[in-house]
Amino acid sequence: MKTTTWVRGTRQLATILVLAIGGASITAPAHAEQTDLLERIKSTGVIRIANTQASPPWSMLDEKNQLTGYDVAIAKEMAQRMGTPKIKFVGDTYKNFVEGLKTDKYDLVMNDMTPTEMRRKQVDFSIPYGVEVFRIFVRNDNTDITDKATLAGKKVGVSTGSSNESWAREHLTDSDIRGYDNGSLIFNDIANGRIDAVIISHFGGMKYAHAKGIPVKEVGEPLTYQLAAAALPKGQDALREAVNSALESMLKDGTVERISNEFVGKDYNMLGSIAAAKEEIAAKGK
Repeated sequence: MKTTTWVRGTRQLATILVLAIGGASITAPAHAEQTDLLERIKSTGVIRIANTQASPPWSMLDEKNQLTGYDVAIAKEMAQRMGTPKIKFVGDTYKNFVEGLKTDKYDLVMNDMTPTEMRRKQVDFSIPYGVEVFRIFVRNDNTDITDKATLAGKKVGVSTGSSNESWAREHLTDSDIRGYDNGSLIFNDIANGRIDAVIISHFGGMKYAHAKGIPVKEVGEPLTYQLAAAALPKGQDALREAVNSALESMLKDGTVERISNEFVGKDYNMLGSIAAAKEEIAAKGK
């Protein structure tokens, strides 16, 4: 008699549990709803923007240890036009930028970020607001390296996670490619003879060379021509539209040109180069 009662009670408890679990699975959402970053930015009044803080002229610390550079100035003006009174700049490295966006570490990356095909699969991009020409840098006393072909068998430094690293690994298969998390360390090593050459933008290379007093020179023709845009998490269409609207107005009213003249140099036509880079990409069918 006791056994029968125990069995009946067990069966009733099992039935209750099944119904409870089944009901929970019906009412529970399949996945958490994605946070609207633009709404959060508007409500908090803060936008989080990542950069390396060590890649002149795009982002770097000045003699007073204050963050400055082309991307920094563009970001500040863009935020004002978006109605965001405060920016929280987050220091990080190129190799972490995509993952940082995906894990909500920051809202945007603005640091000479190239919209490559691989990156587009994981994050979204704004319209371009910058462009770079990548070159070969060697010490002034180096006579062995004169162009891309003479990099075969040489030790070549690049910034880890950057587009110049991906380009170098794809096109310089006969070279010893060495990645660095900090761009300044690359030029320390070329000065000390640990590497033979550096693949970096014209702007970045010249800034590092002047800042550290390292006797280097550019050799050969430009290797590649790359646009730069703001990167943001996938699916944040409202944020992307707000960023694009601000950047478009800055491109049209001369603000981008003014900032370029200040940080990149008056001898460089930023707007004209952006247009030329777009034409080159279109010609390649990308």
